[in-house]
Amino acid sequence: MGSGTAAATGASASTAGGGNGTASVDPDGTTFGSGDPIGDTAQDDDTDAGAETDTDTDADSTGVDNGCPRVQIDVGQDATLNVRPDPSTQAPPVGSLADGTIVDVLDEVAGEDVDGNDLWYEIETGQLTGYVSAVFAVCTADDPPDLDPTAYYLPLPCGMSSTITQGNNGGTSHTGTSAFAFDFSVPLGTPLVAIAAGTVTLTFDETGPGDPCYDGGDASCANFANYVVLQHADASQSTYWHLNQVDVSVGDMVGVGEPVGLSGSTGWSTGRHAHVMRMENCGGGFCQSIPLAFNDVPGDGVPVTGDGVTSGNCP
Repeated sequence: MGSGTAAATGASASTAGGGNGTASVDPDGTTFGSGDPIGDTAQDDDTDAGAETDTDTDADSTGVDNGCPRVQIDVGQDATLNVRPDPSTQAPPVGSLADGTIVDVLDEVAGEDVDGNDLWYEIETGQLTGYVSAVFAVCTADDPPDLDPTAYYLPLPCGMSSTITQGNNGGTSHTGTSAFAFDFSVPLGTPLVAIAAGTVTLTFDETGPGDPCYDGGDASCANFANYVVLQHADASQSTYWHLNQVDVSVGDMVGVGEPVGLSGSTGWSTGRHAHVMRMENCGGGFCQSIPLAFNDVPGDGVPVTGDGVTSGNCP
């Protein structure tokens, strides 16, 4: 399944480095997103933030008095809306929001005129703050979903066990940008599931059976790994690489434990496995990794190379 195409004015899909771009809406028609290469290896293991309810609709959950406590993003199915650092379309986006997302309003300000409307909302959700045009945001008194952005779970179906074939700072390939990544030994075609609720911002699914990089390859295959990127409520992202099949589209809202695709060995890979990491939002498919602890892993939640883990990702 390919990534979603924007169904709103000014939106389009872009590709870079082999990745399908986020269908992000802005009145200037700009889009952002890119795919970046990832080299990875595997060791075969045959053993194989929710808002409180307001009683006064003139104040939002942050306590700011205004006539619009929250807004719901309205850009059309399979599209996402760029969040800007100021009330205009000139600066690069600081994030994106899927259609239907409900976020808190911090302020209402005048900014760039968009289709005859110069009203912009300063919004907040998790750690993401910025501005969205009122053309694509509708006032609502509904509360956003109660998400815990600090709760991350293993990317495996409920009850499934696996071995960590390479943990953080692994000597094979988990250094630099990938320092906080995890490789999981899993059979081909294993469903990989979301480690936390999120919105699909990027996918690549163009490597199929018969392609030179479908069963893994060297650095020349770096741009041909099938993958999915999710953005979470705390503004971080998670990425799932080397998929044989992608089962979501850009703009989809995915709950914790819901599948994003099937595992494989596509791209720069020496064997079947799943490469999963939490990362910064750089607008691309492969950004700087950041520390990740799993709620369903005993101890400090950070498994090391050779550890066996069992998923408690049971929505």
